Amino acid sequence: MRLHISLEDDVVRELDRRVAPRSRSRFISEAVRRALDDERRWELIESAIGSIDDEGHAWDRDLAGWVEAERHADSRRVG
Repeated sequence: MRLHISLEDDVVRELDRRVAPRSRSRFISEAVRRALDDERRWELIESAIGSIDDEGHAWDRDLAGWVEAERHADSRRVG
């Protein structure tokens, strides 16, 4: 789909320094896709806030000890 957008001159100069003129659309499309993916991830993160109880977890008493035990419990981990 064709889309008309406006960019500041300095943005276009930087774009032209980094990509070939015939690659602008692909570069911009990929950049927008990454930005949209980031936005979706932040929405998921924000929607999860408060979904885990503040207490009643195996790690409540000794977080560092729990993390260490979890690391050693997974045979696929090194170290």
